[in-house]
Amino acid sequence: MNLSDPSYSVDELTKTKGEMESFLADETKLAHTRELLSETNIDSTTAKTLKMFERTFGCYIMESEIAKKLRSEATKIEGQLESARNSMVLGATIDGNFEEMSSVGLRSKLRVDPKEEVRKACWEGLNKIGDFVTENGFVELVKKRNTMAKSLGYLDYYDYKVTQAEGFGKEELFKILDTLEKGSRPIMEKARMQFSAEKGGISSLEPWNVSFFMAGDVTRKMDPYFPFEKSVEQWGRSFAAMNISYRGASMDLDLLDRKKKYSNGFCHWPQPAWVKPDGTWQPAQTHFTSLADPSAVGSGLTGLTTLMHEAGHAAHFANIEMPSPLFSQERAPTSVPYAELQSMFLDSLVGDAAWRAKYAISRDGQTIPWDIVREDIEGSHPYKVFALRAMIAVPYFEKQLYEMDEEDLSAESIKELANKVETEIQGGLSARPLLSVPHLLSDEASCYYHGYVLAEMAVHQTRDFVLKRDGYIVDNPSIGPLLTEAYWRPGNSEPFLDLVKECTGSSLTGDAWIAALEQDLEDLLKEEKEAYDQTRAECMNKDNSNNIDLDMRIRIVDGDAVL
Repeated sequence: MNLSDPSYSVDELTKTKGEMESFLADETKLAHTRELLSETNIDSTTAKTLKMFERTFGCYIMESEIAKKLRSEATKIEGQLESARNSMVLGATIDGNFEEMSSVGLRSKLRVDPKEEVRKACWEGLNKIGDFVTENGFVELVKKRNTMAKSLGYLDYYDYKVTQAEGFGKEELFKILDTLEKGSRPIMEKARMQFSAEKGGISSLEPWNVSFFMAGDVTRKMDPYFPFEKSVEQWGRSFAAMNISYRGASMDLDLLDRKKKYSNGFCHWPQPAWVKPDGTWQPAQTHFTSLADPSAVGSGLTGLTTLMHEAGHAAHFANIEMPSPLFSQERAPTSVPYAELQSMFLDSLVGDAAWRAKYAISRDGQTIPWDIVREDIEGSHPYKVFALRAMIAVPYFEKQLYEMDEEDLSAESIKELANKVETEIQGGLSARPLLSVPHLLSDEASCYYHGYVLAEMAVHQTRDFVLKRDGYIVDNPSIGPLLTEAYWRPGNSEPFLDLVKECTGSSLTGDAWIAALEQDLEDLLKEEKEAYDQTRAECMNKDNSNNIDLDMRIRIVDGDAVL
């Protein structure tokens, strides 16, 4: 994060992470928990809490001393690799001169720069990340992780991670993902053919061209209606209209990109929310970050979407009302898709015409015109399957990565595998190279990306449920109470799949997502135009300058500086 306080160093992170895992892996704590559970006079709340203790300790206790040693060694390699990656000088050679840019800056230029040679240089700059990480410890990290997991009886590290977090193994996970992969493959193949025909031929499918031809021109047109300085206000107004409360939480928002800052948005909780034994409420303390560059075209929309996403995480964890902090912490046994469903449901609103009709407002107070909204839908809807395929490419890559024989693992073989998976899953090399995805490096986020896929399935299923029940989502005051009761309050006390079924009335499938991808463009435009017009009419008759009350305290920071 590039903070000056020495307590935020890589060495200190490795130390505190080791101390936390030692605490959670203390076998005497598990034994004592089981002794207390065996008593006959405990009440149901105490029993529920003790069972969560047992489940959590069970995720971290390693009976094998060899596994403990391997985990410690992996943590050290991981810390060194992440530190080196965050210090890496990224950029692109443009017109013979090297221009330093972050990964966010490189991806932004890919979307909007009109010169193909500049876009290609930026894509090549992103590819340097793969070269760098595979030459600076990633190969050794994969080996250590796998050896540790296998010593504990798991198929590999991926199987270990998914079993700990979800309660079912890798093989069960990929049965679910395989149905989505097979169901979306013909849609992807059709979309690539249509894209090539509409955008000027096969060269439009080059990885440095796809995102530009999808978004370049319309991104520039939309940019004035998403000024970054308004994003915090628009998030607050949108969430308040949905009756979302943060229940007294305090939050530090670090929203701007800078050198050596971690290259992905995230949200963490130094203080989880919970109900203390005396019945009093402990509000959450939250830190979250995004990577906005207000000077870059399109960064306002990107920054706002990230803000809505991370604020969704913060709302979720601020509302977990259970009798221990272990129900409201982000690591195993908290389900990955359970954590991501909340944030992805809320950031999806930014793409709705109804939301844009109210909240996409320029600096001089002008609402984004329907013609620009329509152009964005026309340019993106037929190709939204590309995002699905890019999403599932990450778990398919990590699955095959951790299934490789150790003697076959090398910098070159890993890069070859990444290119192979991109081509097989996405139809060609990816605009966001797999080895540039930061989740691969850290223990918490590695073998995690399947969570986004399962969560997106649940997002579409939950949206479909709300639309059938209420007819609308944007500014729907029943959304906050629904999410709070159905998903947030229980924390990790119930399995993700059970929560989705209880909320929507159906078991989780990809049907709603596939149906959204297959929806006729003209039908979608008609629906979105009606929603846009209705919202504009409502805005004309309402005073939208009312105070925002989210029951929270916010500090806006930029690294060490409080803004």
